[in-house]
Amino acid sequence: MAQHPALKLAPTPGQTVGPFYGYALPFERGGELVNQAHPAAVRLHGTVYDGQGEVIPDALLEIWQADEHGQVIAREGSLVRDGYTFTGWGRVPVDNAGQYNFTTVNPGPTEPGKAPFIMLTIFARGLLNRLFTRIYLPEDTAALANDPLLASLPEERRQTLIATREDDGALRFDVHLQGALETVFLSYPRAS
Repeated sequence: MAQHPALKLAPTPGQTVGPFYGYALPFERGGELVNQAHPAAVRLHGTVYDGQGEVIPDALLEIWQADEHGQVIAREGSLVRDGYTFTGWGRVPVDNAGQYNFTTVNPGPTEPGKAPFIMLTIFARGLLNRLFTRIYLPEDTAALANDPLLASLPEERRQTLIATREDDGALRFDVHLQGALETVFLSYPRAS
């Protein structure tokens, strides 16, 4: 069937990772790795921005992390949200202002002298695959200085991976998908 010359349609991407996932992947209390009443509970929050500095209102974020003792949890039932079981994994959509919130614990170092971090995965409109990054805790400056990943980056790029500790103890970590403040993203060849 021939297309009418006046009907020129713009090409669209054949496949992206979003925003279609928002209907099935979020689940109740997905951002609650621990209950807010847990004695070591900490809020991890931030905003997701595009390359123009505009908020992205339909991204989905996942975190993986060790517990406060540096133990990587290896048990089934990561969707369990019973208020007692820490599974080290959570998933949340951002709100319409691009903001996300997790209730978790500060991860401990997985080895003595290692810089503790939280793995973060971002799914968002226009991405052909998910993006991976790390969220480092800001306090242990010696461990941060010795971290091989951070040491491989220029100083101004390192800062895109280090959270800010707020006065109330919360961690703030904004994600910039592109632009002057672009977050450093990591490549895992077997994760595509």
